[in-house]
Amino acid sequence: MAGEGVIEVKNKQALFKDYVRGFPEESDMYISTEKTISLKVPEGSKGVVAKNLYLSCDPYMRNLMNKSDIDGFAASYSPGSPIIGFGVAKVIDSRDPNLKKGDLVWGKTGWEEYSVIQEPSALFKIENTDVPLSYYTGILGMTGVTAYGGFYEVCKPKKGEKVFVSAASGAVGQLVGQFAKSTGCYVVGCAGSRDKVDLLKNKFGYDDAFNYKEEHDLDAALNRYFPQGIDIYFESVGGKMLDAVLPNMRNFGRIAVCGMISQYNLVEKPEGVQNMMEIIYKRVRIEGFLYIDYFPRYSEFLEIVLPLIREGKIDYIEDVVEGLENGPAALVGLFSGRNVGKQVIKVANE
Repeated sequence: MAGEGVIEVKNKQALFKDYVRGFPEESDMYISTEKTISLKVPEGSKGVVAKNLYLSCDPYMRNLMNKSDIDGFAASYSPGSPIIGFGVAKVIDSRDPNLKKGDLVWGKTGWEEYSVIQEPSALFKIENTDVPLSYYTGILGMTGVTAYGGFYEVCKPKKGEKVFVSAASGAVGQLVGQFAKSTGCYVVGCAGSRDKVDLLKNKFGYDDAFNYKEEHDLDAALNRYFPQGIDIYFESVGGKMLDAVLPNMRNFGRIAVCGMISQYNLVEKPEGVQNMMEIIYKRVRIEGFLYIDYFPRYSEFLEIVLPLIREGKIDYIEDVVEGLENGPAALVGLFSGRNVGKQVIKVANE
C-alpha cells in the first residue's frame, strides 16, 4: 500500500441528534454529507475501512438513545455521532491480517456510507454468498443467533410442548415459530394486525395466531389458545403481555426474555407485573439472554440454518427500504408496527 494515493470521499451519515424521552421520532436523527473519509486505513491502525451495503433496524437500538449506558451491553449513542448497529459491508482497505480488500463482513458498523472499524476482530467474515447478503442482517446474523440461542439453549424445547411467541411476525419471532414447529411443538403467536396474523398461520406455519389489539382480555385469550397451559414463552413484549402469560404457564415452564418492546418508550416508570407469585407456584424459570452469549457458537449455528434456507425449509421475510436517508423513518417505524418482517436498509449495491 506504500506509495498509493490517499483517496477521500464525501461520507453520507445518519447522525444521532440528542437523547430521547418517549417514542423516538425521525427528527431525533438527521442526515449529513458534510464529512469526508479516507478510503485508506490510517498508519498505525489495525482496523479496516468498509463500504456499508445493508444496515439492520432493531428494537434494542431505542435503548441506546437514552442518556445512560446499558451496563454490560452497550454504550448510549453520542449526540452528533453516527447511529451504530449491525450491518453488512465490503472491505475497502485493511490492516487486519485476517481480512483483505474485497472481503464481505457483517457486524457492528456505523449508519454511514463508509466506516472505519477499529476492532475488526468483532466482525464475521461472510464465506457463504449463495444466499442474499441482506440475510446477514437478520436470519444469518444477530437476529438468527438470537432466535436460535434463545429457543434451543434457553427454552430447551421438547417435542409436543406448547409454545407461545409474542411479536411473532417480527424479525426474531418469525424464526422462533418455525424452529418450534420443526421441533414438533404446538405454537401460537400474536401480532398487531390481521395481515400479520395471516402471515403467521399461512407463511410461517404457526398452528394458530391472534391480533393482540383485538383482545380486550389477554389472559382469557391465552386460556382460549392454551387450555392446558403454556410450556414455553418466548418473550419480546413485556408489561401486560407478560402479566397475562404467567397465570397461563404450566408447571416447570420456561420463559426466554429476548426483549420488552412495550417498555422501551415509556416516559414514566416501567409497568409493573402483578402475577409474579405464579413463578413460585408453578416453578417457572425465567431467563434473560443476549445475542452475544451465542456468538462463539456462530459456526455451529450456520451449519444448521444454512441448509434449511438452501432447501427452502424455512421462510424469511424482509422489509427493505432503499437509501440511508430513509433509515430514520425505518427505525422509528418499528415502534408502530409499520414493518412486516425484518427491517433492512439498503445503502449501496453489492
